[in-house]
Amino acid sequence: MTILAAEPNEQLAQISNYLIYSAMAVYVLAFFAFIAEWTFGSRSKVARTAAALTADGGAEKGGVPAQSGVSVQVKSQSGGTAVLEKPAAPEVVTRSAAGKRGELPDGPGAAAGDEQGDMYGRIAVSLTVLAFLLHAGGVLSRSLSVQRAPWGNMYEFSTAFSMVAVGAFLGFLAAKKRVRWIGLPLVTTVLLDLGLAVTVFYTDSDQLVPALHSYWLWIHVSLAIICGALFYLGFVGSLLYLFRDAYEAKLLRGEKPGKVATSIMERLPAANSLDKFAYRINAAVFPFWTFTIVAGAIWAGDAWGRYWGWDPKEVWSFITWVAYAAYLHARATAGWKGRKAAYLALLAFACFLFNYYGVNIFFNGKHSYAGI
Repeated sequence: MTILAAEPNEQLAQISNYLIYSAMAVYVLAFFAFIAEWTFGSRSKVARTAAALTADGGAEKGGVPAQSGVSVQVKSQSGGTAVLEKPAAPEVVTRSAAGKRGELPDGPGAAAGDEQGDMYGRIAVSLTVLAFLLHAGGVLSRSLSVQRAPWGNMYEFSTAFSMVAVGAFLGFLAAKKRVRWIGLPLVTTVLLDLGLAVTVFYTDSDQLVPALHSYWLWIHVSLAIICGALFYLGFVGSLLYLFRDAYEAKLLRGEKPGKVATSIMERLPAANSLDKFAYRINAAVFPFWTFTIVAGAIWAGDAWGRYWGWDPKEVWSFITWVAYAAYLHARATAGWKGRKAAYLALLAFACFLFNYYGVNIFFNGKHSYAGI
């Protein structure tokens, strides 16, 4: 089934450009607000975990004191018995015990931190919401300007991709998930993505070649964008896991990391939490990526008369699928967790990025609709 093309509406296309630039300006403000949260909002609480793990304080170096209580019964003059709670001596979690547990607690800043940090964080999230609304308006007006799906070339794909990533982040926050730590790397990446979109990848609003005028454009490409945006969040989790894991290893060896490292790492959840976060996202998205490839093959059969032709885009989509399948298989069967799994996850997302950028820039094929 084909869809009749319409002449581009230049006024709506111009409005779309203005909205995207406005969104970028607000994202910059959100970026600085997240920087303020990570810098100033972490000072009053951020050193507690590190200090407890590295202090000698009568315990083994690297111990974490944890308070517990005991009940004390006291007989009153009237013959009754009152139960009072008396704090017990701190229980010390040593390096060896923490190692057996496989994780340390989340950094004190991971759940928003102190009052000042929470204020900066709430400002950052509010600015991100405003930028997202402007961003979504830019994508929608671009779609209306040509009356088709707004992901027909690299510029449109980039703007839609970053919009979905921000939308997923805000969705997690709305669901009361403690993922504000994603905000800073996410906004930074979105600004880089939109910067490339409006400079290197920009393409005037126009209609597409006849092969792309199909309802599969809405299904196949939209799924690719959603999967890529969620894979990106998993990538952030895996990348930050590597840094947080190295930081925790220093603490458990009794070493004292620098102030800058402490300030940054204590804004993050525990390494084990980051590892689980990345795994759950990648595992949940993988079936949809599988269907994305299947949908692309069905569309190729309708458009070109063959389901698979080893086109560069098809090959790298499959390579990406294999990489994520290897990651999930290694975790499920070989018991790979931690750094080995994180490296596999990073490799898999690198394959996705190459499929997104490299194939469109360096290869020619039937999918060469990037507009660059």
